[in-house]
Amino acid sequence: MTNRSAGGRRAIIIDTDPGQDDALAILLALASDELEVLGITAVAGNVPLELTEKNTRKICELAGKPDAKVFAGASRPMVRELVTAEYVHGKTGLDGPDLPEPVMALQEKGAVDFIIETLRDRATDEVTLCTLGPLTNVALALIEAPDIAPKIREIVMMGGGFFEGGNVTPAAEFNIYVDPHAAATVFGSGVPIVMMPLDVTHKALTTAKRIDAMRAHNTPVTLAAAELIDFFERFDEDKYGTDGGPLHDPCVIAWLLKPDLFCGRDCNVEIETGSELTMGMTVIDWWGVTDRHHNAHVLRDIDADGFFALLTERIARL
Repeated sequence: MTNRSAGGRRAIIIDTDPGQDDALAILLALASDELEVLGITAVAGNVPLELTEKNTRKICELAGKPDAKVFAGASRPMVRELVTAEYVHGKTGLDGPDLPEPVMALQEKGAVDFIIETLRDRATDEVTLCTLGPLTNVALALIEAPDIAPKIREIVMMGGGFFEGGNVTPAAEFNIYVDPHAAATVFGSGVPIVMMPLDVTHKALTTAKRIDAMRAHNTPVTLAAAELIDFFERFDEDKYGTDGGPLHDPCVIAWLLKPDLFCGRDCNVEIETGSELTMGMTVIDWWGVTDRHHNAHVLRDIDADGFFALLTERIARL
């Protein structure tokens, strides 16, 4: 499985449900010259769609990138009712800094159509999908246009957990739990997948020292980013009793920029969609005890200091 382009910038589509950690991931991508962000597609997840698409535009404007293209996608999961996480992210999804209402326009085209048309227009293996929320938009695109599956270079996604269990139920991580049927569609699509589960993101902790290093740059963007983290981490600090909380979604973008920060292995991953007890569980065959084919590269370890150094240095560029 490749993780670097042969030359030039790497073309990506970011699919997201901001969320403070989504915001940090988007800022990291927009700050990195190695990446060409073709568009950002919003999906319902951490908060409803009308907030996630607005929050995405707020982040683009914070980054000084009002020309970025933002598309609204699915307002609910494929089968189940929407579950949101205001108890973590606040009522806006971006509680923390006082970000102004966005001026930039939402694109008229829907997110699923944008994903399909972009992949059809681009060369095979040219576009990477970076998914930071529930996989509804991507699954709907694959169902509507199965011909795009071979065109996708890979899907780099935050979601799932195994050794760490779940963070919304004992068995399930939030992004997968919100739309397990979409996740099952994506993992069964044959598209190469790089998976950032809780097992790796729980090692990327927003310690006081790391937030202080970001705040010390004293730019409008680093100060806003620090405020986003300050709000976001309070829930997980109380939950896990740690200095700082896990910063999940920026790991997706960091892997594109510096894959050597991470370590994992190829595995089979199946998604539970039948049991309410374990709904949304990512069943990862880490030890190869089945003969099921490998369908994902699952990360488990991270150089957390290197990750935060990269995140801080890049966001300070904006």
